[in-house]
Amino acid sequence: MPNQTSVTEFLLLGVTDIQELQPLLFVLFLAIYLVIVAGNGAILMVVISEPRLHSPMYFFLGNLSCLDICYSTVTLPKMLGNFLSSHKEISFWGCISQLHFFHFLGSTEAMLLAVMAFDRFVAICKPLRYTLIMNPWVCTQMAVTVWIIGFFHALMHSIMTSRLHFCGSNHIHHFFCDIKPLLKLACGNIELNQWLLNTVTGTIAMGPFFLTLLSYFYIIIHLFFKTHSCSMLHKALSTCASHFMVVVLLYAPVIFTYIHPASSSSMDQDWIIAIMYSVVTPVLNPLIYTLRNKEVKGALKRVFRNGL
Repeated sequence: MPNQTSVTEFLLLGVTDIQELQPLLFVLFLAIYLVIVAGNGAILMVVISEPRLHSPMYFFLGNLSCLDICYSTVTLPKMLGNFLSSHKEISFWGCISQLHFFHFLGSTEAMLLAVMAFDRFVAICKPLRYTLIMNPWVCTQMAVTVWIIGFFHALMHSIMTSRLHFCGSNHIHHFFCDIKPLLKLACGNIELNQWLLNTVTGTIAMGPFFLTLLSYFYIIIHLFFKTHSCSMLHKALSTCASHFMVVVLLYAPVIFTYIHPASSSSMDQDWIIAIMYSVVTPVLNPLIYTLRNKEVKGALKRVFRNGL
């Protein structure tokens, strides 16, 4: 792969240039990162260790928790280091690597949420065939497929971005390396990169989102017309509500960031929106799934009781 760039490193300007706020923001985001790792790690631990949770729904939930830990680790440690350092540089290939893993894990999570919605659709609308349709082999195939698609989607952007020519400023107005801020710094033609971002990444984001909405549409129709038990209706809707909240928290800021055209004003607010899907969503996922799920709460209590 030929390296046509004259820039060997980039400068991440972060979320603020006010020095007095840096220590406060360091403590805040360090606490958030620890909560992300502890919360998602606890869910991952109970899903693996608790036999009662060895079902498709919790298999995918374990994948989601693993993704959230890795997803936040791509950006937050570097962000925390920059709060305490006057040297905010990141090497060219370090920047491309961060971009790759951010889009790899982000697009995988977007597709995984659609798979989780399909799992709920089968469980609620076709309960008698659930174990046949969502058998362990099928679940493993679905999980592996979304991870592979996410990897190659990110690899496409990594290769195309690394081939751009950067000849001017190396200041990135963001707290991590992302495609849109880098395109602003590139010299030469970026039409293909922009098209790939809008079309391919747009499809990766919008496709699973619409599939998720379709799954929930059929679930709601089925529940209202086929279910005559109020307790069953409440239980099914409660289970779906947790997943739907996660979907909204992830897709809303992602669609806003990657679908709308870039402009000078939008670039200034992109990092704020990025915090929503790269920091806030991973920290809320464990709370949403544990607070609204009796089985996960019970498993956590048993694990920690036995541990103590």
